[in-house]
Amino acid sequence: MPEPDDDLDDLSVGPPKTWATGVPAVAHALKYALGRTSPRRTALALLNINQDGGIDCPGCAWPDGDPGHRHLNEYCENGAKHITDEATTRRLTREFFARHTVTELAARSDRWLNQQGRLTEPMVKRATSDHYEPIGWDEALTLLADELRALDDPDEAVFYTSGRLPNEPAFLLQLFARAFGTNNLPDCSNLCHESSGAALNETLGIGKGSVTLEDLHDSDLVFVVGQNPGTNHPRMLSALEETKRRGGSVVAVNPLPEAGLLRFKHPQKARGVIGRGTTIADQFLQIRPGGDLALFQALNLLLLRAEDEAPGTVVDRDFVERHTSGFDVFSDHIRSLDWAHVLAATGLRRDEIEEVHRRVLGARSVIVCWAMGLTQHKHGVATIREVVNFLLLRGNIGRPGAGVCPVRGHSNVQGDRTMGVWERMPQAFLDALGKEFGFTPPSRHGLDSVDAIRAMRDGRAHVFVGVGGNFVRATPDSEVTERAMRGCRLTAHISTKLNRSHTVPGRTALILPTLGRGDRDVQAGGEQFMTVEDSMSDVHATRGRLTPAAPDLLSEVAVISRLARKVLDGKPEIDWASFEADYDVVRDRIGRVVPGFEDFNRRVRAPGGFTLPNPVNRRTFPTPTGTAVFTANPFSRLTAPAGHVILQTLRSHDQWNTVPYADDDRYRGIRGGRRVVLVNADDLAEFGIAEGDLVDLVSMWDGDGVERRAPGFRTVAYPTPRGSAAAYYPETNVLVPLDSVADGSNTPTSKAVAVRLVPTVTPGGGRP
Repeated sequence: MPEPDDDLDDLSVGPPKTWATGVPAVAHALKYALGRTSPRRTALALLNINQDGGIDCPGCAWPDGDPGHRHLNEYCENGAKHITDEATTRRLTREFFARHTVTELAARSDRWLNQQGRLTEPMVKRATSDHYEPIGWDEALTLLADELRALDDPDEAVFYTSGRLPNEPAFLLQLFARAFGTNNLPDCSNLCHESSGAALNETLGIGKGSVTLEDLHDSDLVFVVGQNPGTNHPRMLSALEETKRRGGSVVAVNPLPEAGLLRFKHPQKARGVIGRGTTIADQFLQIRPGGDLALFQALNLLLLRAEDEAPGTVVDRDFVERHTSGFDVFSDHIRSLDWAHVLAATGLRRDEIEEVHRRVLGARSVIVCWAMGLTQHKHGVATIREVVNFLLLRGNIGRPGAGVCPVRGHSNVQGDRTMGVWERMPQAFLDALGKEFGFTPPSRHGLDSVDAIRAMRDGRAHVFVGVGGNFVRATPDSEVTERAMRGCRLTAHISTKLNRSHTVPGRTALILPTLGRGDRDVQAGGEQFMTVEDSMSDVHATRGRLTPAAPDLLSEVAVISRLARKVLDGKPEIDWASFEADYDVVRDRIGRVVPGFEDFNRRVRAPGGFTLPNPVNRRTFPTPTGTAVFTANPFSRLTAPAGHVILQTLRSHDQWNTVPYADDDRYRGIRGGRRVVLVNADDLAEFGIAEGDLVDLVSMWDGDGVERRAPGFRTVAYPTPRGSAAAYYPETNVLVPLDSVADGSNTPTSKAVAVRLVPTVTPGGGRP
């Protein structure tokens, strides 16, 4: 049944909004901030967020403008909420944990857990206890070190991180894990953008985006596919507004109409306060979930046929011949496309697709931006490869105003990967790491996030160490994941605030509190700063400005360095104490290991930092062939069995990743409840279900035949495509099978869950 803090009796539903941001966003952000911390801490945090020399917003990885061209309030509503949520003056003390058993905490909602405040001292749950109790830092790290050293094989340990971790501790985490003897370094990218990296590495030779903020401003045509900037990275809307003001166009492709892509009211501009704002999407394609592969294949077919009719005027023949391979196989494959299959897969009309085609023909430069609406499908890698085909045809790779733009959701998820947090780092990186630190890193591939759950479930992994994030709630198949975590000998979480993962302990469990992004970090070498890499490969500093939540909090660098000293005992001989004392020492070592970070300390101190080189922008492609690669991708159509709909899991507006700030989603017209399912009104009628009925969501996957159930959701009639539905995660992660993953990336298929709506039965046996 619904979690006790999510009272659906308070639910109210109105029409979806047709515009986003404006003055209400400012008011909501300030109300939330002042409800969590003091006016002084609110002002100190907000005036320093995303400023040169200030705090990099942990809320998303959207890039900042050049120094000197940033607004005094260079943040969005969600960024303001996120930074002040962590700056809260509420504190979690040993008295709190004495009052609440772990069993009691496990029954509370994600929102309630987050609202309790900042963690202040290390806590341990012993195997025979149902309470966390205080433990000293040295004893806590010794306990963890002893468990790690007692393992029969280093591969029985898992070291997970989320994208909130800055570059310096991320580098040290992977160094420690590899010096310990394992490549088990799963991260949040495995769950979200791994399909992007797999497709881009295969086709372009580098798993990152190729565009800059200025490219986006100057592009003739920007596709925004499978993402909702208004909720997940609202500052992107100001960039798209600039695209429009410079004469560019935007095509939005998404199953749901999203307010921010309809119209944007910039809260820092007069037109956004007293005017109508800016219409963002010139064309909105309301596509069926999973239909994006068919759409881009159809666009590619239209481009090839247009080239047939006017040779030399559509396809960039010079670029294709000089810089690509595989064109003929790709062309032959696309020409066999069946339009009936395309229209069935996309749910679009042919004239809608042909209108987009005309926009493409009229555009000198094209960018395609995307997020999890593309990546979290079985054919997610194939879809992104097809996007690359689309851009390669007209030379829209490696020139101004054009390119690929995967939009990351975590602040430093891209930087963590650059620093080596990946279970399959290239051998060249491992060789450079080993040479710098005098040991031989393991070369066998480690566990990603899905495989880590399988290993814990099957008794092949016994110790889990999470640095940031909320692993239990970020991952699929919640019941399987929780059983896997509880089967560990020890789980340890390095965290700033309480979350669900702390309530799903191994036999022994540690909570190790750390400094937040906004906290001042003073070590033996003086006040420190750290660095991050955004979605467009800009590397810059982040420096905390707030008094830490407790005097004895350690930084992530300190926790990892002290743990490594206890576990490794000087073998290999690495001066971990110097890393903790002065982060410049860490950056010096990074500069000698990671390509593009040479002279790191000097370059990152320049205003705005520096941009990592991307060979794609020189039309140099580090693939095995030395060219960009056209691919032939099998057509795929996502269909639901009779009586089912395809469910996509998504965020509400008032939510950051797994943490809801409130039970509202005001852009979609929903207030006072999260256990809602958005369904097309015609589908509800066909199923004999009325709007507002209480239903269980039940998924069944052919791969294992197991029925998964998320109980107690209110139905909301919503403008979704026929045969599809949407509901919020993490509440619906229970429905996503662990083994239902994208081909080639192992990313969970969270946007493609076949579910049926079953009337909820009350404890008395009847329908409510």
